Amino acid sequence: MRRAMTANRRIVALIVAAGQGSRAGGEAPKQFRMIAGKAVLAHAYDALAKHDAIDAIHIVLGDAQEATARALLGDRTAKFVTGADSRRGSVRAGLEAVAAAGGVDIVLIHDAARPFLPGAVIDRLLTALDGAEGAIPALPVADTLVRGMDDVMGDGVERASLHRVQTPQAFRFDGILAAHRGWDEGREATDDAQILRAWGHDVILVQGDERLEKLTYPQDFDRAEARHATPRSTRVGMGYDVHRLAANEELWLAGILVPHDRGLAGHSDADVAIHAIVDAMLGALAEGDIGSHFPPSDPQWRGASSDRFLAYARDRVAVRDGRIEHIDLTIICEAPKIGPHRDAMRARIAEILSVPIDRVSVKATTTERLGFAGRREGIAAQAVATLSLPALS
Repeated sequence: MRRAMTANRRIVALIVAAGQGSRAGGEAPKQFRMIAGKAVLAHAYDALAKHDAIDAIHIVLGDAQEATARALLGDRTAKFVTGADSRRGSVRAGLEAVAAAGGVDIVLIHDAARPFLPGAVIDRLLTALDGAEGAIPALPVADTLVRGMDDVMGDGVERASLHRVQTPQAFRFDGILAAHRGWDEGREATDDAQILRAWGHDVILVQGDERLEKLTYPQDFDRAEARHATPRSTRVGMGYDVHRLAANEELWLAGILVPHDRGLAGHSDADVAIHAIVDAMLGALAEGDIGSHFPPSDPQWRGASSDRFLAYARDRVAVRDGRIEHIDLTIICEAPKIGPHRDAMRARIAEILSVPIDRVSVKATTTERLGFAGRREGIAAQAVATLSLPALS
């Protein structure tokens, strides 16, 4: 339940996800890497979105990262902001975007690399803001600390007053925006609380959480995967569909309008490729076939875009807490040539399914001029969908 101190106050979360995370290893930036079947960025988003005090979420990304983020977040609603070369610059860009949207009282600035955020930490931060301009989660330092030089141990460091700082960091919006705007551009700061303190405001420490540890190195991802993964089973489904070619019809294949002298005839837009994928996905779920969910006898599906059917299958997987691991599509026809459209088809399927494009394969073959496809009377498609679902106990 939203606390009384947040009543009538607009609270926005700002996720900072513009870095490359090179120390984490892997080909993708760490905010886009997967843990327990979901991107790090999606974990961070979901942790904030499920807290009922938060009214909106902005995400700061690096240049040309928005398409990837949108694919990984799917239907999640967020406003995207292009960041800068430094974390401080990225936060400033995010704050300015929030300011432009207007009407904000409190902002939570959170690093995407701390994806596992307990709601209790947010509660403690918002409570602390009742009498302060800023509040941050922190944990005491338990280990012995020493200085070192050239791999030689030096003097110990008193740890009683030391804390490990985490995010999200919570601020009254006008104060942190003014502090960022007034910051000396020649200096850098490792977090936003330092910037607010330099502006003359106190920052309250609240209890953090071990689950908020930052993902920095490859072993951090290994530990997170082991901690959050649940036993899963692999499901494979196969789909097949065929439609005849007819004059005066558009040719839709895999969500792409393909130039051709004829198109496919059917009750919907007759996208034989998407129909095969939908059947494969429903088969892997053991939930029947496309005709049982979208009967041809139902007039509401006349001329419907098959994108809707594929989005429906995607959502059926999500409802079961499933993951789409791979789609393998084969289009069977003599013409048109599929090669020039393959990349666009892969991209469109990946976009609808909210998966990375490397999980989608599109191939084409002919029947050596045999059968209906060989006579160019129609086009067929077959698909294999590989899903993973929580294992039954």
